[in-house]
Amino acid sequence: MRDSLTDLKIGIIGLGYVGLPLAVEFGKKYQTLGFDINQNRVAQLVAGHDATLEVSDTELKESTSLNYSHNVADLESCNVYIVTVPTPIDEHKQPDLTPLVKASEMLGKVVKKGDIIIYESTVYPGATEEACLPVVEQVSGLTFNKDFFAGYSPERINPGDKERRVTNILKVTSGSTPEIAELVDQLYKSIIIAGTHKASSIKVAEASKVIENVQRDVNIALVNELHQIFQRLGINTKEVIEAAGTKWNFMKLQPGLVGGHCIGVDPYYLLHKSQTSGYVPDLMRKAREINDFMPTYIAQDFLKQLIKHKINPVDCNVALLGFTFKENCPDIRNTKVYDLYLALSELGLKVQIVDPWANIDEVKHEYNLDVINEYNDEGFNALLLAVGHNELIDICTSIRSEKFIYDFKGLLN
Repeated sequence: MRDSLTDLKIGIIGLGYVGLPLAVEFGKKYQTLGFDINQNRVAQLVAGHDATLEVSDTELKESTSLNYSHNVADLESCNVYIVTVPTPIDEHKQPDLTPLVKASEMLGKVVKKGDIIIYESTVYPGATEEACLPVVEQVSGLTFNKDFFAGYSPERINPGDKERRVTNILKVTSGSTPEIAELVDQLYKSIIIAGTHKASSIKVAEASKVIENVQRDVNIALVNELHQIFQRLGINTKEVIEAAGTKWNFMKLQPGLVGGHCIGVDPYYLLHKSQTSGYVPDLMRKAREINDFMPTYIAQDFLKQLIKHKINPVDCNVALLGFTFKENCPDIRNTKVYDLYLALSELGLKVQIVDPWANIDEVKHEYNLDVINEYNDEGFNALLLAVGHNELIDICTSIRSEKFIYDFKGLLN
């Protein structure tokens, strides 16, 4: 077991939105190897560019002790491994631990006595010790907490946010023994300017992460439900929220499509674990139902507004503005605009998606949809502003007197 940071060589497993910013920061202080099974991703980073735009070309150059590889054998020189792979849900909305299990199998082939494996991927409480570490033991033949050790430090990356970066977001840490917990905490503290919070156990750290997103999911579900009420009452939701927001403890959230890699996914992990323990959490489950229904509600309300404004839906060409899961960010993971597109299409509307941030090839590969990056008026009868990219807001602002624009989030003043 290691008791200092001086001889650490860190391997980051997964170079996506979470792993790459972390690798860049560690690479400024420690020998760091960024590993990803995607050879194209590795080649891109070796060439000095990050397509996710989370890290600039300049920042990549500044991480002087960071190297990249897709070769598992290169990980053998590391003694601390940090796992930042995705944790999706399957078609039945059950946790899909396949990426974590495969990463654990791979680490079982390279882990050595005294090494530490730290997981950052969002999971249900208990997953690290129940689903991941036994796999490492089985493949390696080593014994957990005797030959190798573990930690858990949940990621808090906010894609597209250039103000809240990995170093200035306080980090929760934990370890499988008190000594390892302290070492893991000191390791992160060496790069996290905002500081750390050392949790008492791995399970506590796991639970703390998943409820961060459960809380937001429930609160946004409330606002989405209120929006549907206010629509029926002829009241502007944004104006109501602005008025209520004058009270110091009111949480100013807006109605919206709850997608992405966190809020739209993580609650299902806690729902799964809760139900297997014998408790059915009604509020969490209902919040998910409300938020998952929003694309259908918006499509139906959009159709009503077309009719109200005497626009014939049969001949209506719609520009669906935005496809990524949030504004000013190229991330298309679990975007609910896809569900909105399907709902609009099922109503018989002709829809063209316009998104200046989305990668056209990536959208085609992941969703089999054609997206254009630039808006040009090709006979669109109506626009639906789904994602508040700055460019799209500018377009809507410039043509709002000429076109019918459906702005359910109240992004246009």
